[in-house]
Amino acid sequence: MNALPRQSLAFERTDRPSGSATGVARKRNGNYPASGLPAGGATHSTPGLEHTVITIGIDPHKGSHTATAVDASEVVVGELRVEANRHQRARLLEWAAAFEPRRWAIEGATGVGALLAQQLVGAGEHVVDVPPKLSARVRLMDTGRIDKSDPNDSRSAAVVALRSTALNTISAESEHRVVLRLLADRYHQLISQRTRTVGRLHAVLCLLIEGGTGRSLTAARATDVLASVRIDDPITAARVATCAQFIAEIEVLDGAIRDTRTQTVAAVTASKTSVVEVYGVGPIGAAIIIGHSGDVRRFPTAGHYARHNGTAPLEASSGPQARHRLNPRGNRQINHALYTAALTQLAHDTPGRVYYERKRAEGKTKKEAMRALKRRISDVVYRQLLADTRR
Repeated sequence: MNALPRQSLAFERTDRPSGSATGVARKRNGNYPASGLPAGGATHSTPGLEHTVITIGIDPHKGSHTATAVDASEVVVGELRVEANRHQRARLLEWAAAFEPRRWAIEGATGVGALLAQQLVGAGEHVVDVPPKLSARVRLMDTGRIDKSDPNDSRSAAVVALRSTALNTISAESEHRVVLRLLADRYHQLISQRTRTVGRLHAVLCLLIEGGTGRSLTAARATDVLASVRIDDPITAARVATCAQFIAEIEVLDGAIRDTRTQTVAAVTASKTSVVEVYGVGPIGAAIIIGHSGDVRRFPTAGHYARHNGTAPLEASSGPQARHRLNPRGNRQINHALYTAALTQLAHDTPGRVYYERKRAEGKTKKEAMRALKRRISDVVYRQLLADTRR
């Protein structure tokens, strides 16, 4: 069903007002489509097929999904809005049966649209992921459709898929990747919540004790500190009670963090990944890397993967001076895991430390040498991830 070569399909998101399932057509003048993108922006490898494939963009939401079908000229040929329920896939497929061949472009197919994307993939459909930033650019460049609406968003997603050749194709989810991503995200959420709670506890303790307490504050230490506070008025009593609540919350979070860490270790062991063989990458780091990297085969080279995780520096040259600077973009979770691995390698006698010292000897600053080491570790991780896919 819809057997199209992978390279002939792309996923990106489209913006266009939603409506009924009836077809809509419109004509344009000039050599450029309304999106403002060159009509020849996308080239597909199947001869004669690039002008017949219908691209269906979807703007997914919690309560509903808006789909817009466009042809190769960006002409809207159909629109549909369905409720997000157990019948959503059946309704979309029934409506899309008139569009052959077709491809689906879901905005945020790894986020809020993940369930719908996997349902369509399970039905044998070709689905691509459209980054919201790209569909937003299309909407802003369009003529007369710059309003932020579900129909415009779905049409923009379709246009992105139509004009882009570098979108990620959604495949069936890997059991290990999904589990590790879930555990890694949960661990990150728990750590963040604990940090916030400890900060709030510090703030109240500063109102009870001159100078507050040290930065390293555990539930046990906070309990001891609180026990030394003399309660002689209603304000102090209320503050002590608030601190007690924060301490109880920290104890619950500590238990959840321990459980999540135990589950993560078991899940990483079960995945038999070789990423943990990289010095400095532990179970938590491996879960973050594997879970957030997804199918590493979507990155043609180690450079593409480095750009994804933010370890590839950005050029900041000016005039005759050629230099690069920190890349604040990319997946910051993977970037943090690689940074932790780099710090671990620097603290021990490892090839990474030798590499770092060599960069320093070449005149690099400490930060520049650290960024170079992170990039080298990213390349090693990329090779390990690729090796895991061949097993």
